[in-house]
Amino acid sequence: MALALRLPRTVRPGRSSSRPTPQPRLQPKQLRHEFSIGPSTFRFYHGDCLAVLPALDRGSIDVIVTSPPYNLGIKYRSYEDDLPRSEYLSWTDQWLRAASKVCGPQASLFLNVGAKPTDPWIPLEVAQVARRYFKLQNTIHWVKSIAIDRDATGEALGLDRDVAVGHYKPINSERFVNDCHEFIFHFTPDGRTKLDRRAVGVPYQDKSNAARWATGGDGKRCRGNTWFIPYETIQSRDRDRPHPASFPPKVPEQCLRLHGIERAHTVLDPFLGLGNTAIAAGRLGVNFIGIEMDAHYLSEAVARVKSALGDD
Repeated sequence: MALALRLPRTVRPGRSSSRPTPQPRLQPKQLRHEFSIGPSTFRFYHGDCLAVLPALDRGSIDVIVTSPPYNLGIKYRSYEDDLPRSEYLSWTDQWLRAASKVCGPQASLFLNVGAKPTDPWIPLEVAQVARRYFKLQNTIHWVKSIAIDRDATGEALGLDRDVAVGHYKPINSERFVNDCHEFIFHFTPDGRTKLDRRAVGVPYQDKSNAARWATGGDGKRCRGNTWFIPYETIQSRDRDRPHPASFPPKVPEQCLRLHGIERAHTVLDPFLGLGNTAIAAGRLGVNFIGIEMDAHYLSEAVARVKSALGDD
């Protein structure tokens, strides 16, 4: 059963794309915004991704970075986030099947899914649905808050105390610990998509290690599958982050860099939210297509993209 659901949810000069952004075969009323900033072309569609995705050309998308509803009872404007589990997973199957058809043979799908302590299985159940259409190539842990003991860092960092950085929602419970991370599942069509691992690499702490590895010529090593990306501190939720479930722009930016900017001609987010994936695409000089069912979120996303990329 097709569901008309709210589909939520994240300029530096870049290279120009040799391939134009694919144009879905849709009625004009569904294309609400189209513009270019620098080398990037942006197209924003107001509608259900179950209707928009089938209108895209097969194999036309290089990277999808997205975060669908988690079915955890989050309060969105236009979507009730508490479907019966079987209905939610059936809807998940529909949009993932449609997404698989628009992905190119070397595409990446970066799928961000969170959980809550009383319902920890949602991300893994969503991943099992995605397994029908994709291969799971990497599992990335997005860490939003972390505590580091001074003694664990060694003398090189010179810390004089333990540190705790990032933001989390405190849990008042005798059973559960605070939830400080979410999954980012990296799916590909056949599990063989090449990545630009050092594009999101980190410098070797011991420079002598770089000379030991053929891959360490630029002084960086693979970051691995644990990414610490905190939210920015905000003063007003309604003004600064008027969406209940968005990721920071750095999350999609690192996903796109890992995939490889030279191969990311067109990026898609079928759950646009506040447009942070669009902002990341614009900063990296690639084309973007976004789909959003809620008109308010769509307008907010377009305004934020233009503001962030200097096209006010």
